[in-house]
Amino acid sequence: MMSSGKKLVRTEHHPFKTCDNPLCPLCTKSIARFKVKDGFKAEFFGEAPAPFVGHVGYPNLNVGVLSVSGADNAWLYDAPGEWSARDFQLPQIVDYRSALVNSRFKANIRQADKLVSISQEVGMASMPAEVEIVLKEKPRFRLNVDAFSAPSGPSAALKKAEITSNPKIHQKVDKVFSDTDMKARDALVYLHKHDFDENFLTRMLSVGTMGVKANRKLVPTRWSITAVDDALGKNLIEGIKKHAGSGYAAFFGGYLGNYFLVMLFPGVWGYELFESSLGKDYTTDYEGYDGRKDYAFNCAGGYYASRLAVLEKLSEMKKQASVLVLRFITPEYSVPLGVWVVREAVRRALKSKPIIFYSKELMLKYAAVLARRKFGFDAGILVGGSKILKSMRLQTGLARFL
Repeated sequence: MMSSGKKLVRTEHHPFKTCDNPLCPLCTKSIARFKVKDGFKAEFFGEAPAPFVGHVGYPNLNVGVLSVSGADNAWLYDAPGEWSARDFQLPQIVDYRSALVNSRFKANIRQADKLVSISQEVGMASMPAEVEIVLKEKPRFRLNVDAFSAPSGPSAALKKAEITSNPKIHQKVDKVFSDTDMKARDALVYLHKHDFDENFLTRMLSVGTMGVKANRKLVPTRWSITAVDDALGKNLIEGIKKHAGSGYAAFFGGYLGNYFLVMLFPGVWGYELFESSLGKDYTTDYEGYDGRKDYAFNCAGGYYASRLAVLEKLSEMKKQASVLVLRFITPEYSVPLGVWVVREAVRRALKSKPIIFYSKELMLKYAAVLARRKFGFDAGILVGGSKILKSMRLQTGLARFL
């Protein structure tokens, strides 16, 4: 991460002269603060593109309505797929997210009242809901960031909230909400097949609008993100296992300072992710043909987001493969923006033209050269302990014995 110790100097035309590094996290946050410093009020009319459910204090959680006042394109404030498609860079994303006010209230995960109902309508709406918000105090600027969720701006306790016009709820969404016998995983797959993206599904799942009636409850947003990626991924794996094996192919690309090398090897389904910030330390998680029995604690949400993007590509190719993914996190990624960055960066990498190889050795040599030239990094640190590669060596030895 870039140093945040740069000094900011006030000038006549702009309150801060930055350190001339557009990726400096301190400068990014300071400029965002200046742009919205007079925009927060205790009472306002606005548009709410998304709900947010915290995780601290479970089962009694902070539930929030993320809203912005005076925006012409409020839907774009919570649209990671569109940010990637438009090639938004880190400062622009921070600008959008820092303008969102989290109007929060406490609720038990099983609670059903007016405020919970409002958060559900916001979560199900196809376009941002028009809202009237009354807070207990004027919110102060704060950019909240973590490795799971997209950033948000200041939060303040909610005193009163009203939806001032009928939210636009798609009939497919209403079907899922109304069907209290449909399991949550089936609902996710159903909506995804009808072009509702992961971000929208996360909103719905977090505010308890899908699943069997007795099981519906509020789910922390960070848990919902991974649950959606995992459920959609497992559904795709079932189809992937019916396809023939791929050849040797490598894809490379990235987004927002996160670069991915995705290598496909002939063989049955298997997946392994290595993440490195270009030092000697790294994290890794793996699954074989039969999947995992526990959560991927090392790579956490990034594991499932990356896996989903890989499975989408294999499904498109109608191929099965053993997949090794290397993630290189560079200083460009100076402010954490959430797991969505991983998903979109891998998708970008997989849209690149693949490089085809005739052997495993040639592809691994390519990986070593690429890592050294682009990042000054020894990829051998990662692949030396690869379980996917070890599994392939064992399979080859068994095949020769037979």
